[in-house]
Amino acid sequence: MRFLPTTLKDAVLIEPERREDPRGWFARTFCEDEFAAAGLKTRFVQQNASQNPKAGTLRGMHYQNAPHAEVKVVRCTRGALFDAIVDLRPDSPTRGKWEGFELTAENGRMLYVPEGFGHGYLTLQDDTEAAYLVSYPYTPGAEGGLRYDDPAFGIAWPRDIAVISDKDAAWPAFGQPAG
Repeated sequence: MRFLPTTLKDAVLIEPERREDPRGWFARTFCEDEFAAAGLKTRFVQQNASQNPKAGTLRGMHYQNAPHAEVKVVRCTRGALFDAIVDLRPDSPTRGKWEGFELTAENGRMLYVPEGFGHGYLTLQDDTEAAYLVSYPYTPGAEGGLRYDDPAFGIAWPRDIAVISDKDAAWPAFGQPAG
């Protein structure tokens, strides 16, 4: 695997190294030793998957509050998505900054989302699926979120939002209380 730095402190784009032959390709998507050597978390307690029938579906911007904060390793297993992350950590030099990445089943890239980041994605094709490892179990009382269109971040989503849950559309702006 290749671990590529991003513009956000501690976030990493991961490119699996594919081995191809007449049968197709094979790649490791997780190796404890390689993650550890790259300084990344290696313990994941949950794997999640989502299926999105329609292009333009937005999920996010989500996070879990400490002490239940989680690392995610996100991968697109079918179709294509634009994955956006925002650094929310109070002491980070990249606090309030965002970056986005195109993850597709074809390119196989994965995004390592550190604790303390808001995370969301927008599907770019119909019938897109994502799978992600999570370092901490989902804790309903610890969940949080941000508006996907918050001007404090100015995320440049690459297409119009066609589908969004009522809950995701109602997250507060950055720095505003939920509810």
